[in-house]
Parts: sequence; structure tokens; C-alpha cells
Amino acid sequence: MDSNESLSNQFLIAMPGMADPNFSTTVTLICEHNADGALGIVVNRPLEIKLGGLFEQLALENDGITIADCPVLNGGPVSRERGFVLHNDGNKYENTVDVSADIQLTCSRDIINSMAAGSGPDRSLIALGYAGWDSGQLESEMLNNTWLTVPASPEVIFDVPFEDRWAVAASTIGIDITRLSPHAGHA
Repeated sequence: MDSNESLSNQFLIAMPGMADPNFSTTVTLICEHNADGALGIVVNRPLEIKLGGLFEQLALENDGITIADCPVLNGGPVSRERGFVLHNDGNKYENTVDVSADIQLTCSRDIINSMAAGSGPDRSLIALGYAGWDSGQLESEMLNNTWLTVPASPEVIFDVPFEDRWAVAASTIGIDITRLSPHAGHA
């Protein structure tokens, strides 16, 4: 697979017929995609836990900073005990991957420490777990019309309300996803 075939920095938008409850009506940012498989973070499934609760679980002081009220997201069904932070470009942390020029993924504790201290990135989204695909699995799902792909945008990740991200992400390429049939076929 060459870089032109990679789905990195693309949104996977679950098609209306998605039967897997882990992904029904989701928008997943593909952070890495290569011959070995793919890793993505679901960006529209808030959990009951708030960031302040996560800070408490990690015994971090947060002095009532405003991000403490931000929800933590269900990033996917794999390794739900692991935290992942999507954020805008800025400081480099121990384990950071550049998804694009505007979006980074960090999965090291130093970013959480910075956020609790009020010195983290300007824009961020914290998720527990991730979505993962083995080699060839995502490509197979794409051939079965399971996903719609569109270029990722920081605005959808950081600005659009969670409940609107599925429709807004699809609308970036002129599609009203609510009007698509849940039944897929091949001609």
C-alpha cells in the first residue's frame, strides 16, 4: 500500500445500514493506515464520564479549569482502558503521531498532565479506546459499502456538536446521509 491509498486523515462515516452497534452512526478519524492495518478514533460518542472525573481517577489536580466539564469519548471497542488525545498542532508529547498538519494523536500521560495543569493544547478531544482493523480488513469493509470516506477536518472534530457530527461530516461532500438507504448493493 502506498501513501496514495492510505485512509489516514479521512473520516469513516458509518453507512445507515451499519449493523455493528459499536459503529452505528459513528464518525471515525483514521489516524494511521498502512499495510499492517488501521487505527482510528470515534469522534462522536461521548461517555458519561467528564474530563474532571478522569483527572480524579488519575489523581491529578485540575483547579477547576473549564475543560474539566468536557466529556470523554468512547473512541472505539479496542483497549477501552487506554486514553487517546486528539489535539491541534502545538507541543510535542512523548507519544505523538501527526495525523495531518492540523491534527495530532497523543497516547502518553504527559499530555493529560499538561491538560490538568491548564497548559495543554488549545483544542483537544479525549477518548478511551480505539477502532482497529487488521491488514486488509478495512479495505474489505469499504468494498462492502460499510463506510463512506470524506477528508477529515478539525472543525468537525473540535467544533461541531457530537450529535451533529455524523450528518455534518457527510455533508462536507454534499451528501445527506439521513436520506441514504440502509441497504447496500453492487451493480
